[in-house]
Amino acid sequence: MRKTFVKLLSILTVSVLSLGAFSACGKKTYKDGTYTGQSEVYIDDSEEGNGYGVVTLTIEGGVITECEFLTYEPDGTLKDENYGTQNGEVANEGFYTRAQRALAGSREYARLLVETQDYHSIDAISGATISYGQFMEAVDNALSQAEA
Repeated sequence: MRKTFVKLLSILTVSVLSLGAFSACGKKTYKDGTYTGQSEVYIDDSEEGNGYGVVTLTIEGGVITECEFLTYEPDGTLKDENYGTQNGEVANEGFYTRAQRALAGSREYARLLVETQDYHSIDAISGATISYGQFMEAVDNALSQAEA
């Protein structure tokens, strides 16, 4: 009985160590620096959520220390506090509210990336799902430049 237990414990130990070694091999490492990635331009016939995202990452010691995520209209205009207005005026309160909610949600993605260090573990934020896709694509592009 003791032999079986020792043998089972040995097999279990080797298995756990092997898994650790394989997962360490799969973990990507990144060079220190500042990297910028951009998503493709998203166009939808509904006119809501059109544009693209740009992420700027700062990596120090292999860790993402800063992240900025900005979204732009297809023409390159930054989406800001005027996003959702027409000629600087709120013509449609519902549209403006949705646009500003999307903008606020998209800003959270950058904070969450610094916090989690893993963009695949970040979930989409309600109201900012189009920005989520743009964020994921832009981060992927930036990190591919930073791979060691």
